[in-house]
Amino acid sequence: MEHEKKQEELESLDEETLFIVSQTFKALSDPTRLRILHLLFQGEHSVNDIAENLGLLQSTVSHQLRFLKNLRLVKFRREGTTLFYSHDDEHVMSILKQTIDHALHH
Repeated sequence: MEHEKKQEELESLDEETLFIVSQTFKALSDPTRLRILHLLFQGEHSVNDIAENLGLLQSTVSHQLRFLKNLRLVKFRREGTTLFYSHDDEHVMSILKQTIDHALHH
């Protein structure tokens, strides 16, 4: 009975849901985006902070943050001319943390 219910849920995924899920995994498949999300998991950072902490160009960080923001994985607040980013999805951050824990305990 439980197996049948889960099978129905899998079959009922609409195209939009499938697209969002696949894009989320695409976001998590990029090492740079993973590093950014991992840093944001620890707290809010400006673009310059992220670039400096991760040894990346500001333009690279901005490009990746735009990708992550479009998927609603990060959010930002403005303070003057500075944008401060933080993670915006506990579900995805939980998946990320669990996957990192899995990799560390091979």
